[in-house]
Amino acid sequence: MKGAAYVAIAATIGNLLQGWDNATIAGAVVYIKRELELSAAIEGLIVAMSLIGATLITTCSGTISDLIGRRPMLIMSSVFYFLSGLIMLWSPNVYVLLLARLLDGFGIGLAVTLVPLYISETAPSEIRGLLNTLPQFTGSAGMFLAYCMIFSMSLLSQPSWRLMLGVLSFPSLLYFALMVFYLPESPRWLVSKGKMLEAKKVLQKLRGREDVSGEMALLVEGLAVGNEASIEEYIIGPADELDEDQDPSAEKDHIKLYGPEEGLSWIAKPVTGQSRLSLVSRQGSLVNQGHPLMDPLVTLFGSVHEKLPETGSMRSMLFPNFGSMFSTAAEPHIKDEEWDEESLHREGEGNYEESEADSDDNLHSPLISRQTTSLEKDMIPNQSHGSILNMRRHSSLMQAEGVNSMGIGGGWQLAWKWSEREGEDGKKEGGFKRIYLHEEGAHGSRRGSLVSIAGADHVPVDGDYIQAAALVSQPALYSKELVGQHPVGPAMVHPSETASKMPILDALLEPGVKRALIVGIWIQILQQFAGINGVLYYTPQILQQAGVEVLLSNLGIGSDSASFLISGFTNFLMLPSIAVAMRFMDISGRRSLLLTTIPVLIISLVALVIGNVFDFGTVAHAVISTVCVVIYFCTFVMGYGPVPNILCSEIFPTRVRGICIAICALVFWICDVIVTYTLPVMLSSIGLAGVFGIYAVVCVISWVFIYLKVPETKGMPLEVITEFFAVGAKQGAAKSE
Repeated sequence: MKGAAYVAIAATIGNLLQGWDNATIAGAVVYIKRELELSAAIEGLIVAMSLIGATLITTCSGTISDLIGRRPMLIMSSVFYFLSGLIMLWSPNVYVLLLARLLDGFGIGLAVTLVPLYISETAPSEIRGLLNTLPQFTGSAGMFLAYCMIFSMSLLSQPSWRLMLGVLSFPSLLYFALMVFYLPESPRWLVSKGKMLEAKKVLQKLRGREDVSGEMALLVEGLAVGNEASIEEYIIGPADELDEDQDPSAEKDHIKLYGPEEGLSWIAKPVTGQSRLSLVSRQGSLVNQGHPLMDPLVTLFGSVHEKLPETGSMRSMLFPNFGSMFSTAAEPHIKDEEWDEESLHREGEGNYEESEADSDDNLHSPLISRQTTSLEKDMIPNQSHGSILNMRRHSSLMQAEGVNSMGIGGGWQLAWKWSEREGEDGKKEGGFKRIYLHEEGAHGSRRGSLVSIAGADHVPVDGDYIQAAALVSQPALYSKELVGQHPVGPAMVHPSETASKMPILDALLEPGVKRALIVGIWIQILQQFAGINGVLYYTPQILQQAGVEVLLSNLGIGSDSASFLISGFTNFLMLPSIAVAMRFMDISGRRSLLLTTIPVLIISLVALVIGNVFDFGTVAHAVISTVCVVIYFCTFVMGYGPVPNILCSEIFPTRVRGICIAICALVFWICDVIVTYTLPVMLSSIGLAGVFGIYAVVCVISWVFIYLKVPETKGMPLEVITEFFAVGAKQGAAKSE
């Protein structure tokens, strides 16, 4: 996981530069308007020009990143930062300065839009929230460093605003070097383009281990934009648990599930139990019966997070004894084979004559684990060896002590089952179904049999079995045209050859994607109209209006320097606040942090309004305003600052993630421009109290929206999150009918 952390830190240099730019323009504009004698309109345009540039670049960044990759777009971001810094260092007139600010906005827009996306696609699900809070931390660190520089330069007899702005070009060189020479491409994007071998190498680097077959299978399955997902319930045990002394007639009630690694398989018994997830799926509500307005999607996600293991999210909840039951090294003679084309070519299993370079673009490989004779004997129709009783011992509780499998993260495990039915012509038809498994019960002590414990409607889990809820849907691993043929081996088609048949517009119109877009767009709108970016851009002016120079008059510094000093101190206090958010993002969760911190925002804003409406004296007014602004900033960055971008990077399917995040980011920048343009006018017309009163009302609306509509996504694989949105959209449609 260290590899994923290092590349996340490297990627967030772009956010550090964004924070640096926000602070430098807030300080430099004080001197720009004096030297160039600017009107209020031109002053606002200089500040907002970077926002305009970010808005323009965002309109196409998502689509282009889906076409050419995340890494090239981040390299372009570093180039825009460098060029804009050089031009601002020169800037002979206001027109050249506006051009430089536009280029700077291009760099900001690409970084802010794509860095959370990139981190989400490279980070393990257990620490995805922590790593995706890094952009907030580095952005605030950049602002703090910039305010330190601005404060120092403000003490000079003739501060140079060109130098303040132009320094940006120097750290952008470091950003460029890291993007070009260190940052790998997103493995999910590589898989979406069929570049399996390269994706595998990147994953091995990011995870620090050789065996990444399970996650590779997960990334492939994530290419399907599902709308037919359903929730089932199983009792699951080891694949070798039934022996020949048991009743052969029980075979018909059992399903064999195949895992992503070779030798990984289980026996499952479909049941109708009382798991939280299945109850919510059937009844629509389990924990929020008193809140009929709550979205079923929120309840569905909440049913997963009701009971987490005491050891935390870093350990899987599905089969706590993964080391034995999910063994990938069950027997010494079973080789740790991979399922990419390279290994098939090496072993001569398949008619592959393409070179390694060609294999990425013409991939026909068994993307489900190669169960070899076991799958052929046990699962393929019309085979005489189709009995569960004749299974090979690929997996057992008593085998491979000490081997630990982590599933696919967050207590989830990926598996497939073979479904079969009779067609209209009497012939048997079949195909694979993808299953995401999640434990819903405690494991026992290996007593009894699967048959004896799985007969009741409410199953008391006994023996080495668990009760598991399952998200079942169509897999991405083979095309419908291949049904009736051998479902594994060279006939298996990579999704890039078939998934592209679905137009992007049709993918965007899938119910689950539409529901995710509604959540992403509205949370971005509400975040911006809570006023954070407008306050950030104009912090020195706000503090000046609050009379902050009174607090620092004994230091013998002017009002400009005083406002810069307090702005820098405020950003310094934000850093430990963000560190707290990083600690709890994957423990308490995104939704919980929002619901906890927004009330504090409301209280600080109301206190600020009261302090400005009533006359408590000059010093008291300055103290109240400064303390409330500091609390507002520190609380905001703990929740409402990082969470919207984190959520938007998690809730969309791989094929349309770039364009969907770009849509949300476009809304973000449009709202940012509106807030930034209107804040000076609002400050002059209704004053500080009126401005923050409006922000307080927006925060109240935000809390209600988040409570009713925003689900908890902590610790869940991205692919599982998108399946939940598909199920939740279906439930929402049924509820509305």
